[in-house]
Amino acid sequence: MASKKVLIVYAHQSSGSFNSAAKDAAVEVLTAKGCTVEVSDLYAMKFKATATAEDITGKVKNADHFCYGEETKLAWEAGKLTADITEEQRKLTEADLVIFQFPMYWFTVPAIMKGWMDRVLTLGFAFTHEKRYSQGIFKDKKAMLSFTTGSQESMFSANGINGDMNVTLWPLQNGILHYCGFQVLAPQIFWAPSHVPSEARATMLEGCRTRMQGLLEENPLAFTPLDCFDGEKGYQLKPEVHEKHAAKEFGLTVGTHLGKALPPNNQMKAGV
Repeated sequence: MASKKVLIVYAHQSSGSFNSAAKDAAVEVLTAKGCTVEVSDLYAMKFKATATAEDITGKVKNADHFCYGEETKLAWEAGKLTADITEEQRKLTEADLVIFQFPMYWFTVPAIMKGWMDRVLTLGFAFTHEKRYSQGIFKDKKAMLSFTTGSQESMFSANGINGDMNVTLWPLQNGILHYCGFQVLAPQIFWAPSHVPSEARATMLEGCRTRMQGLLEENPLAFTPLDCFDGEKGYQLKPEVHEKHAAKEFGLTVGTHLGKALPPNNQMKAGV
């Protein structure tokens, strides 16, 4: 892991929080392993969460019918994105691994972190129609979600009131990270730390520290490669791939499940 660069995108307002402790543990272990670690502390930075025309310096191409994706692509190409975006894009370009550290809000990331994704992962810089999913721009980089929940693990199960956590994670891990090409590492989930004794929180952090020791050598989660889909037929799974999996008990992934039972732990553990 020597000489690797790590970016931690961090979203919590309190330095006394468990999220802060998890972030600090990652910084400490990865730095000790020889990595260069940068932290984007979004609340401390007062990072702007809304994706608007204000993200572009100078005139836009079509002010009357403003399209954020197209306009920011042109601005990125011309070097006219605002300084806060270009700085985060610099960090991301240099990083071998990106860790998103946050408390789960309403089954997703906090608004300020979603704003980072909306504004930093611009069209052209992070993805194009041709370069996405397994052929994505960031296919040589790794990314991981590390987060706390407010509910205990049993509530995020296939039989639990919150539903299967694998389903909850699909839009974030497939629809954002893998879409941009990232190799997505299994998430680091801290189940309801505010509802357990301090000893249990300490055990959670120790488990995180242990994992960080070999994090960059981990195998990523499995996603169905882009070439398994027919672009001329609405990106439907190719018949030969469909036939190959016809007799199998589970679908390919949580999202591409072929009407079958969801593959267990598909978004939570590598190699399943």
